[in-house]
Amino acid sequence: MNSLNTYLIGDTLKSFREYKKLSLKELSEGVCTEEELISFEKEVVYPDLETLNLLLRRLNVDLAYFFNVASKSSINYANAVIRLINRLKLEWNYERVQEIIEKELSNPIFQTGKLKQFLIWHQGICTFYLEKDLPKALEQLYNAIDITNKNRTDFNEREIEILTSIAILHKESGEFEDSIQLLKKALEYLETLPDILEPRGKIRVYFGLAQALTEIGEYVESLQFCKLGIDYCITQELLYLLPSLYYQSGENLIKLSRIDDGVEHINKAIYLLELQENIKFIEIMKNERDKLLSEW
Repeated sequence: MNSLNTYLIGDTLKSFREYKKLSLKELSEGVCTEEELISFEKEVVYPDLETLNLLLRRLNVDLAYFFNVASKSSINYANAVIRLINRLKLEWNYERVQEIIEKELSNPIFQTGKLKQFLIWHQGICTFYLEKDLPKALEQLYNAIDITNKNRTDFNEREIEILTSIAILHKESGEFEDSIQLLKKALEYLETLPDILEPRGKIRVYFGLAQALTEIGEYVESLQFCKLGIDYCITQELLYLLPSLYYQSGENLIKLSRIDDGVEHINKAIYLLELQENIKFIEIMKNERDKLLSEW
């Protein structure tokens, strides 16, 4: 049926099968061969309507409902949910993020590998910040990686982002050495990618390394990662974390007794925040600068 190519038949069929916890053999038995079912799920070929209806009966899924979920417009819904979660995460509104995740985890649209992975990934982040439970959060984050990479080797860009989240949670828990080790591994994986689709992920790695290294007194090495991050932001024409990287550079320089250079970098950070009209963080950064200068 040529008209089926306007629907995500394969992904949706596989999602319902996995959601119902049926094996390929269990679903295909008496309807088609396992090989045919695999070809349907991979969209090598499309099932005829009669075969599809029989498969859906075994899944206890209404045909009309299936096509509603499989409609490519449902992808727009998933993307809208992802954008909302990302925005709320920037606002540190993890209570609302958790509410959305709890609702969408049972949504068939989010049963496909990468969409489910996104939810489990952010579920782990919420667990850490809301429940203060690092072991549980780490388990959820590693489970998210396992959805697409059970061997945990040759990470793709999304998996590297999750690994970076794991490292950041270690850093937030004061486990700086573990954080540094994971962030350096993330950077190694990033260097093997032919192209980076989301440059902010690499900036997060640079900034995470800079912060963790400062915490253990490795100010010179932290400065190196600050410079890499700043240069990368400029190359990518991104302001993302650029003020924070300048501030981190300034903190390192002050702690290395290069007071004037340090103040210059922190003032650059404040200037960038002023351009963004980020009043809240301007005040925080000014207070941190004054505190730092009084201590050093």
